[in-house]
Amino acid sequence: MIKRRSSKTKMAFSGRLSLTAIRVFVLGVLLFCELSACTGVELSFFEETGTPPVPPISETEAWYDLFFTVPQEELTWIGGLDEILAADIDQADAFVDIAAYDFDLQSVTDALIRAYDRGVDVRMVIDGDNLELDQVQDLIDAGIPLVEDKRSAIMHDKFVIIDGFITWTGSWNFTDNGTYRNNNNAIRVTSEEMAANYTYEFEEMFLDGHFGPSSPADTPYRRLTFDGTRVETYFGPEDEVMKQVIQLASRAGESIRFMTFSFTDDELGAVMRERAAAGVLVEGVFESRGASSEYSEFSAMQEAELNVWLDGNPAIMHHKVIIIDSSIVILGSFNYSRNADQSNDENLLVIYSQSVAAQFLDEFDHVITQSYP
Repeated sequence: MIKRRSSKTKMAFSGRLSLTAIRVFVLGVLLFCELSACTGVELSFFEETGTPPVPPISETEAWYDLFFTVPQEELTWIGGLDEILAADIDQADAFVDIAAYDFDLQSVTDALIRAYDRGVDVRMVIDGDNLELDQVQDLIDAGIPLVEDKRSAIMHDKFVIIDGFITWTGSWNFTDNGTYRNNNNAIRVTSEEMAANYTYEFEEMFLDGHFGPSSPADTPYRRLTFDGTRVETYFGPEDEVMKQVIQLASRAGESIRFMTFSFTDDELGAVMRERAAAGVLVEGVFESRGASSEYSEFSAMQEAELNVWLDGNPAIMHHKVIIIDSSIVILGSFNYSRNADQSNDENLLVIYSQSVAAQFLDEFDHVITQSYP
């Protein structure tokens, strides 16, 4: 069952905030904070730094819900993370924006159409490679406006914004396989400021047609603080995401643990091996598909005698997670590759929290039990 320990009062924006309106809102908050010396939000536009269904594993705090998929041996296609997202969409009052690299969940499709039919403003951005999927065509046929990324690079985001205060993101593709067969994570953040960050990114693509390197670096709330927990938001390629990850890894003093679908970046791999040589525990799980290629960091880490495994999920281990010193978690759509850093549209969160890290370490231990050297 899904554990719920607390909730937060929902404060929906009245109607959709356009990109211009959000910018006005941000400036207003900046002025308010300057006058009232408010704390808890750091603002910066350009900051350097048959079988019963198996429910997803969930942990809840006041500002977030964290979920991990539980791949099923006998697929029922019910009781999964898609049903929780669909329920959120069914509660939408004003708008739903969804940026989806891949999309074939019928439950979420139906919820989006129900929302649109009752007057909710629904919009989608999708990668052009997946435009012809039946569920995407159902959304188009229902009248939901959709923008596709037609580049050879990919729009790899997987996020949803609901009513300006709920944001879903993580490694989870909105597909049957992503929900019921693959190892994935998703975080649901309740915050107007976080929703504004993702709305900026969404509208750059949907309204302005800015994908990949053409996307401006204008995230309004780079750093946020929730109940003492610092959270940073980055979008690629404009925020030089790999640079941020490498800086964090280079400062590791005790441990680096990772679960990666794709890890081909030589500089990040070298930094991890350097930290291991300095006495830092470095260990991780690679998705087995592609790990034997000449570009993967798996062989180099084996040669350095690090504890690395190939995952044992017969489908896909799709996490893109790094846990540093059991207190910092890096998560999102971002694979540790050159394409992710320089060409694709990606998003990434850095969460400074021992409690969040502990939950990802539990998932790390679980994935290792299904892996092999």
